[in-house]
Amino acid sequence: MGFDQRQRKALRAKLRHANVRSRVQNGTTLHYIEGWWVVAEANRIFGHENWDRETRAPTCIWSDRHRGQVSCLYSSQVRITVRAGDTVVTRDGLGTGFGRGTSPESAHEIAMKAAETDATKRALATFGNPFGLALYDKDMRQVTQPATRDQDRNTRSAQVSGPKVILTGRAGQQFNLSGPHDLVEAIAKILPKLETIEAVYAFWEANLTTFASLLEREPKTSRAAIDAVTAKLKARLRDLSGTTVDDGCVVLSTSGTHHQHDSSRGSGTNGDAPASLTRAKERRVRDPHHLAFVARHPCLICGRRPAQAHHLRFAQPRAMAMKVSDEYTVPLCVGHHDAVHRTGDEPTWWAARKLDPLATALQLWTAADKSTEFPTLVSQALADIEASDRDVATQPDASGRI
Repeated sequence: MGFDQRQRKALRAKLRHANVRSRVQNGTTLHYIEGWWVVAEANRIFGHENWDRETRAPTCIWSDRHRGQVSCLYSSQVRITVRAGDTVVTRDGLGTGFGRGTSPESAHEIAMKAAETDATKRALATFGNPFGLALYDKDMRQVTQPATRDQDRNTRSAQVSGPKVILTGRAGQQFNLSGPHDLVEAIAKILPKLETIEAVYAFWEANLTTFASLLEREPKTSRAAIDAVTAKLKARLRDLSGTTVDDGCVVLSTSGTHHQHDSSRGSGTNGDAPASLTRAKERRVRDPHHLAFVARHPCLICGRRPAQAHHLRFAQPRAMAMKVSDEYTVPLCVGHHDAVHRTGDEPTWWAARKLDPLATALQLWTAADKSTEFPTLVSQALADIEASDRDVATQPDASGRI
């Protein structure tokens, strides 16, 4: 068993013109390939562990000193051993190298290395064109031809005109677009046909990967296009919601009661608050009065004041860089608010503290009177302190009295 099909195909391939170097010597143009490239090709075709190079003792053919410079010529023999399955192939190469330097050490070192490299290339050339065998033919018929200017121009034109952006439409159909400008125009045509808020969010999520790859590939030219797309999506959400929209979210009016606000979300027909919060809810309600009500409570973790209204990021799917609905907020102090934002797994962060923030958010959202603090909302820290105080109060002292 010898070389496999992939290796035989690589050994029969032409030498790429881009890897050929040339130099003028004694009025003659010489073509060659560099030593590091030959070694890299051997690693690629044979495999790093499947070939060896053995260098025989180099021989100094002659050495001379002229005008303060030392010149010398070396010859070296290299044996290449390749293991192809059960077959071992051995090839020898003889090369020469010339060196010149201000000191004998540098001149001889340069000559020996050049001789070893030349011998390596000559030994590997016996395996095929990729190692330089094609250069021994004066016509170089086994070397690929360099691309002409017209070919380069056509290639660049094809790259520019080729599809760069794939946009996913309403029914999952895909459109090949040439760039950010066409992307904005295509989305402007699709948006009027999206008749529900859910359809707008679904369209956005279906193309998130496209927008991200476009920004990564062309960050400067794509940023303005993505901003324009986001603005059009938010404008469409305003048209569909029938209410004021801020950053793509429904904003509750500052007048009216909480139950009037919540009638669009409620599960009953009388406008009562729902029994539970739906985590997959897409509408994102904004109620500044509710946020102020949440912030009046002590921190849910440590009981400190003042507190801030923290949005539970895992309560709704991420969409267009918007916060979750104001329904899903709990009070946290500055320290714990910063800590939860720095964690990469918020549900685990809450579970480690044995708290159910969604239940607390439901308590706050369904509170009938939002002018004062919610009386039954007690932080875990305060609850532990009160329990400890009760235990101390019921334990007898040293004299046995309670």
